[in-house]
Amino acid sequence: MLLDFEKPIVKLEEKLAKMQASAKAENEPALMAAIAKLAGDIQALQKRTFQNLTRWQRVQLARHPNRPYTLDYIQQITENFIELHGDRFARDDHAMVGGFGTINGQTIMFIGHQKGRTTKERQMRNFGMPNPEGYRKALRLMRLAEKFNKPIITFIDTPGAYPGLEAEERGQAEAIASNIQAMFGLRVPIISIVIGEGASGGALGIAIGDYVLMLEHTWYSVITPESCSSILWKSWDYKEQAAEMLQITAKDMARFRLIDGLIKEPMGGAHRDLPTAAALIKESILNHLEKLSSKPIDTLLQERTDKFCAMGKIG
Repeated sequence: MLLDFEKPIVKLEEKLAKMQASAKAENEPALMAAIAKLAGDIQALQKRTFQNLTRWQRVQLARHPNRPYTLDYIQQITENFIELHGDRFARDDHAMVGGFGTINGQTIMFIGHQKGRTTKERQMRNFGMPNPEGYRKALRLMRLAEKFNKPIITFIDTPGAYPGLEAEERGQAEAIASNIQAMFGLRVPIISIVIGEGASGGALGIAIGDYVLMLEHTWYSVITPESCSSILWKSWDYKEQAAEMLQITAKDMARFRLIDGLIKEPMGGAHRDLPTAAALIKESILNHLEKLSSKPIDTLLQERTDKFCAMGKIG
């Protein structure tokens, strides 16, 4: 699947691939010069396109069906990963995944929302929308990390917690609230990274971190643009205007001081170069963990609380 603003770039890339295939057989100087010029034109077009994306286009990019999900990044950045299952109350929620993994020999607890790619996987993962069991599983794993004094990394990528009646009956709001409350007191470093969509309490349920970071082409908001449009205009047709009004991109969040930093993505988005995107995330995790490891845990807890309490204050 290609987004509208990706099509001109892909068209030129296909042309370049054909020219390169011809060059292998002909090796003409004029053809080689044309290839070099086209490659430069593609690079310039990519830079111009992705520097000037609208907020709605960034929302589309964050939802790209080929975009890496939590398990994609975990498999790329860890030497080994052992997934843990179940909330020990009801069942295993496949929309929330987690377990221990190692980076450069350091054991870390990874937790994140997980979407699916095929129709069957999307149904199994509930489109990345956890039920209460998912948040209770996440909290169980956080407590386990605290017990063994291991840092926690959370990957956020959800259009929201599952809003169904059965989820509400089983305590959706309570589960999210319990996670938020507990994360303020966890006596281990926490880094939260928005890797795709970060919507509403569904995101906040695993997003109380000492460092909250966002990938370059992601969004973070109390509501999706479509839902905002539906409330304000009684129609989804104004989702682009809603995205502009909400100011939900990573740059917006950094400007509002609601996050602690951005992580660059490869040109064209993380879905075009997973190894590079994962390497950038890994580097950021290691750098931030090093900063956190030097702080006394009581200082860390106080700074974590102070940071979130200061949000929304003017002056």
